[in-house]
Amino acid sequence: MKNKLLIIAGPTAVGKTDLSIKLAKELNGEIVSTDSMQIYKYMDIGSAKVTKEEMDGVVHHMIDVIEPDKPFSVAEYKMMATKCIEDILSRGKLPILVGGTGLYINSITCNMNFTEAESDEAYRKELEALANEYGNEYIHNMLKDIDPISFKEIHYNNRKRVIRALEVYKLTKKPFSSFNVGDDFYNGPYDVKYYVLNMDREKLYERINLRVDIMLKNGLIEECIKLKDMGYNSLMQSMQGIGYKEVFYYLDNKISYEEAIEMIKQGSRNYAKRQLTWFRRDPRVTFLNKDELTENEIFNKVVKEIKMK
Repeated sequence: MKNKLLIIAGPTAVGKTDLSIKLAKELNGEIVSTDSMQIYKYMDIGSAKVTKEEMDGVVHHMIDVIEPDKPFSVAEYKMMATKCIEDILSRGKLPILVGGTGLYINSITCNMNFTEAESDEAYRKELEALANEYGNEYIHNMLKDIDPISFKEIHYNNRKRVIRALEVYKLTKKPFSSFNVGDDFYNGPYDVKYYVLNMDREKLYERINLRVDIMLKNGLIEECIKLKDMGYNSLMQSMQGIGYKEVFYYLDNKISYEEAIEMIKQGSRNYAKRQLTWFRRDPRVTFLNKDELTENEIFNKVVKEIKMK
């Protein structure tokens, strides 16, 4: 018998935090974040990091686990998060994965191969230099012919992932996308109950725009100034996140304040669209539409299905 694992996922700003905390209280659970920005310390406002007050006593894992200047891979996430999950299970509690980074979710719940190739530091530095000089889209376009699937699925601003895809191809002569396919891909180590929250696209976009306004009101600019003063810069992996990258451009006098705000909102809306595309591909997912179901109906449905033997 595989241990149960509950997943509450969905696009940015859809309302995952509130639901997951209510579910954790009802189901004797602890939350493991699957958010690729909330892993970083000091980056609270721009990542919409759950606050102590919002946690309401529910234990959260994989938040504030790494310094912003440290590189962090999906393989490292899988190793750390798996330890958290096994610890939660050992204490008779339910692990609840919560967040919108689909690759993090798959690293835990699918048969993914993270040892497909060694590293080539010289080639990585060469690609970094090309991206710095010509932009992220330049190296992203290098994937078009050698790995069209990765070219389509990896966003050009995900520089680290683009570089890894190019590096794997150079070392193995096989597309990066070819290492995680097959009939056994979704047959992971846990009994997964996977729910994705969704809502009308225009309503979601309104929530995203409002969230950005709230972040700015709560001090996003000041947070980025503090990060700059601490020695962090826009070239670091952590600062490539939506909200930080654009504010750093503004602080470096590359764009205006108004342009930064519009870029954050547009980038967040585009990210939500990519998240939904990712989740729709997964055959394990049950979509929960917030336009058709009330918060209570969603809560009751998940609780009922999790408690079923």
